[in-house]
Amino acid sequence: MTPIPTRILAGVAVPDTPLISKALGYARQHCDDFTYNHVLRSWIFGIYIADRVPELQNRDAELHSIAAILHDLGWAASDTEFITKDKRFEVDGANATREFLRREGESREWDAHRLQLAWDAVALHTTWSLAVEKEAEVKACCWGVLSDFTGPEKAPGGVLTREVWEGVVREYPRLGFREGIKEKFCGLCREKPRTTYDTFASDFGERYVEGYSKVGFRDIDILAEAED
Repeated sequence: MTPIPTRILAGVAVPDTPLISKALGYARQHCDDFTYNHVLRSWIFGIYIADRVPELQNRDAELHSIAAILHDLGWAASDTEFITKDKRFEVDGANATREFLRREGESREWDAHRLQLAWDAVALHTTWSLAVEKEAEVKACCWGVLSDFTGPEKAPGGVLTREVWEGVVREYPRLGFREGIKEKFCGLCREKPRTTYDTFASDFGERYVEGYSKVGFRDIDILAEAED
């Protein structure tokens, strides 16, 4: 993979291309402060980890970066053009990312395979048991997102230090992360519950959202209605 330019953000060298800059601007345009800080931390953590894990070092770093930066467009705001009522938020985000790349990227550089990898990286970023079995770009994106939840000590790869973690958090504060995440997932459960029944967002719905229930939509319920 041809090396690409880098710059320093929060003490970490991250890829720096015109398309990554456009993705940052697009995320800033469509994301609230809480979401924007989360995706920037996820990107920087993922870059730091992947650059130090041999199996991930030869990945497409531009693709990884753009997927990480745009991975939460599907929950960013209910009034944006890429929020649907019938798709889970990860799919909305993946579709929005693919359309961004089709519109802003050079077609000769973003062929069907590269677009599919970017789509997969976003669509699977919460399905960790699948993402970590996929290509390096998908895995690296997932690891970065997961690290923002687990903290440095439990971050995948074992290379993310407390010093690096705290430097990134100083630059992009967590802004009440636990409560913010709770509100995002409860919002999905309130606004489009049918898209959440087979996701971990449903745990938030069942605990915190009045009237929310997966009953009738669980696999065991579906099986109970199947012909014998």
